[in-house]
Amino acid sequence: MKKKNYVIPTANSIAIIVFLTLAPGMALARDANTDSKSATRSEPAQPVQPAEVEAVAPEKLFNTVVEKARAQAAKPYAAPTQIPDDKLGDLTYDEFQKIRFRKEAALWHNQTLFEVQFFHPGFLFKSTVDINVLEDGKVAPLPFNKASFRYDGEGVEEKVPDNLGYAGFRIHYPLNNPEYNDEIAVFLGASYFRLLARDQYYGLSARGLAVDTALPKGEEFPAFREFWLVKPAEDATSMTVFALLDSPSITGAYRFVITPGTRTVVDVDTMLFLRKDGHQIGIAPLTSMFLYGENSTRHFDDFRPEVHDSDGLLMHTGNDEWIWRPLTNPKQLSVTAFLDNNPKGFGLIQRDRDYNNYMDFETHYHQRPSLWVEPRDGGWGSGSVRLVEIPSAEEVNDNIVAFWVSDEVFSVDKPVGLAYRMTSMNNVDETSHLARVLRTRTGWGGIPGTKPVAPKSMRRFMIDFQGGDLSTLHAEQPVKPNIQTTKGEIDDLVLHKLPGTDIWRLSFRLHGDREQSADMRVYLTLRGKSLTETWSYLYEPSNAE
Repeated sequence: MKKKNYVIPTANSIAIIVFLTLAPGMALARDANTDSKSATRSEPAQPVQPAEVEAVAPEKLFNTVVEKARAQAAKPYAAPTQIPDDKLGDLTYDEFQKIRFRKEAALWHNQTLFEVQFFHPGFLFKSTVDINVLEDGKVAPLPFNKASFRYDGEGVEEKVPDNLGYAGFRIHYPLNNPEYNDEIAVFLGASYFRLLARDQYYGLSARGLAVDTALPKGEEFPAFREFWLVKPAEDATSMTVFALLDSPSITGAYRFVITPGTRTVVDVDTMLFLRKDGHQIGIAPLTSMFLYGENSTRHFDDFRPEVHDSDGLLMHTGNDEWIWRPLTNPKQLSVTAFLDNNPKGFGLIQRDRDYNNYMDFETHYHQRPSLWVEPRDGGWGSGSVRLVEIPSAEEVNDNIVAFWVSDEVFSVDKPVGLAYRMTSMNNVDETSHLARVLRTRTGWGGIPGTKPVAPKSMRRFMIDFQGGDLSTLHAEQPVKPNIQTTKGEIDDLVLHKLPGTDIWRLSFRLHGDREQSADMRVYLTLRGKSLTETWSYLYEPSNAE
């Protein structure tokens, strides 16, 4: 797939924002950056060197960005300038795809382990960002260079002004092969960014901030308006990026320290300044796609068994509980708040890594990243992890959002400083003694052929647990389920170890309400000791219709 849509609920409808990447994965990224033999060679990007000025250290530069965000918040919001249609704003998707960055024009080409390539404005990306470079203690703007691109579309190059600017950038690093610089991060569109670890393909995204997500008044989309790229030392394995975020209600200064590897780690520091009070501020938002999976009851005319970038929300609570919530594609907007105090982490996870459960070698769903968020430098206090699930009929729509909302009310006169770590990985290392939820299945819970026919709100659930101490137990051990539901009644519980495996299966029936949702929780115990993470699931009556 070359295109990803972000489905966002507004007051009365669902709007679609498109975040287009030129390459969904590692192999395709290499093809997209391969110039033809006849292509014109161009020099690496170079910042405009300033006159002699006092040397700037990265920490001092971050303070400068913080003060710029503070000053910006005191001014009225000014929307970014849009490029006119006659200057590429009217390009089609196919025309835009024919504009290619020349890899030899990358910033720091053959100078450090990191290189930076840039995205051209046009099509859906009708505004540009200011890009600066910190090199040898000097901060200098990086001018747009038309010669850094190859224009294969007829008549396109003539429309491009010399001072157009860049839409965003991507960072390259020898992640999988020491002879090739793989794409490991992309900053493009609003405050969206994507990360890759070793042997991963692009899937879910992160955002700088989420404002009023899933509220009736409609969502506001902050955008990174300016970046500062810090040149790493020749053999450095981390790179620092600063960013200035702006929106009608809030501004912010960001520091991203990116360390690629088997797990790509990004340490984020931010200082936020509100322009207006009364907004829901979502911290460390993650955006993903779930069309259907093993727990889905909706039918899609598709050859693939499952289609999703993430299959669950994982949380590590302040009281040391691990919670797994399988994702759904609901028939109507669903918003869930998981209350917590000083959470230890949360993330959207692609837990299922078996290719046979996707049968799709083009999209590589079995190699999509999981993103895990952990607070740094102290806790976040009380609040909730919000999970937003939006109805979607196509896999190009990102219909899953997760973020943290603090109980503390952010206000104009009180700047907010936060620090957290984001890790792109395959799976999170939970406590080794706890078993994980392997899969969740559900269907109608009635008995075929009986009269009267049981309603659709009678549901059968099958939950398989695997790993930890549970896998070592004999089938005769007195393992018991601890199960709760907010609505309806649960009966017909059966727990057994599947023959010839280390998997334990819990089956139960929910007599659900035809009008009210049921929020269920279950974990397995042995003589009062927890053996598994907590399975959490929201039964929605509309999904059973």
